[in-house]
Amino acid sequence: MNYLIKNASVVNEGEIAQLDVLIENGLISKIERNIETNKNVTEINAEGLHLLPGAIDDQVHFREPGLTHKGELYTEAKAAVAGGVTSYMEMPNTKPSAVTKELLEQKYTRAAQCSLANYSFYMGTTNSNLDELLRIDYKNVCGIKIFMGSSTGDMLVDDPKALENIFSKTNVIITTHCEDDPLVKLNQKRIIEQYGEDLEAYFHPIIRSEEACYNSSKFAVELAKKHNTRLHILHISTAKELSLFTNTIPLKEKRITAEACIHHLWFSDEDYKTKGNFIKWNPAVKTSYDRAKIFEAVLNGTIDVVATDHAPHTLAEKNEKYLNAPSGGPLVQHSILAMLDFYHQGKITLPHIVKTMSHNVADMFDINKRGYIKEGYYADLVIVNLNKSNLVTKESLLYKCGWSPFEGHTFKSSIEKTFVNGHLVFNNGVFDESRFGERLLFNR
Repeated sequence: MNYLIKNASVVNEGEIAQLDVLIENGLISKIERNIETNKNVTEINAEGLHLLPGAIDDQVHFREPGLTHKGELYTEAKAAVAGGVTSYMEMPNTKPSAVTKELLEQKYTRAAQCSLANYSFYMGTTNSNLDELLRIDYKNVCGIKIFMGSSTGDMLVDDPKALENIFSKTNVIITTHCEDDPLVKLNQKRIIEQYGEDLEAYFHPIIRSEEACYNSSKFAVELAKKHNTRLHILHISTAKELSLFTNTIPLKEKRITAEACIHHLWFSDEDYKTKGNFIKWNPAVKTSYDRAKIFEAVLNGTIDVVATDHAPHTLAEKNEKYLNAPSGGPLVQHSILAMLDFYHQGKITLPHIVKTMSHNVADMFDINKRGYIKEGYYADLVIVNLNKSNLVTKESLLYKCGWSPFEGHTFKSSIEKTFVNGHLVFNNGVFDESRFGERLLFNR
């Protein structure tokens, strides 16, 4: 089906303009002020609404295979498109971990059968799988993921020689989870010796401390500079780490980039009192000062993209005592809405939201024909109503885990429609699951 979106306030490449957008055969075929056509199209009146390129989330954990009691590619991708996220890049710490070419391709095969959003999957690293990393064709794989700090799963890469080899011998973007694991373990041992094992969640940023984040991120940056590696550090959580990045050169010239996540922009350590384990992430949510500085870095270009690190766990798992409760939480259904709340608060412009959630992600990863509203590009589009509030209830959640740290919050905006490859997959709460998303391709 082809569509003509009329009178939308199109947010794209730093501007907002009232335009019509014609979608034909999955692509954006024309963008003009007044499009008239005799072709067989379905017309959508978007007057008073805003049209954005779909968000591209460069860091999600959808838990399939092996952890499907927490989430599945189907359920989490469905939540994503309901939130205006049209493409995602999923992490390798599943069971089994995606650390061979064959295991990686199994995930792509599964996504083709069930994912309503477009997809790519990172190749995972171990201390001994360099040969597998070199087998991958990175024109159809988003990149490499290194856990330089332990988190969900068992994928810590801590052998200095292995890290040197990965940074020096691979030729694609490397994304990292950076926390100094020995320091984290030392901090936890010290806290348990002092307070016992029945700890509250507010100890999390003390155990997974500023220093643990900075030390590991600094080490990654030093390795990248040594080998001229294309490095992207995920989920920056401290103000101190910002000194490792720059905003003085254009994004396309950067060899080292950074990501901020919704939870580090929204919550602070004060929220552990009421949210407890439900805001327990790795790296930890830290101080309001860190939050403010990270937001400032998003605005001034020191941090390049905004993503979610969507990582669901069951309610039962999250209700365990702090030391046993896993880290991570679901966010993809509300990431754009959270950023639009910041817009309503006067903290960020609509073009800058689009820049950090769509344009910059597409540019950084060299994604083919996505991330912009341009003629000839795939029609991955989102229509939002800035003036229709949206209360987050348990019943409204699409995550398999069935909870959200935003439950009870009323967002000021709503996602009205989401197009994936020109297919109207989400329409005011109604899904059309007759078509699935496509594998992302990369211009490398």
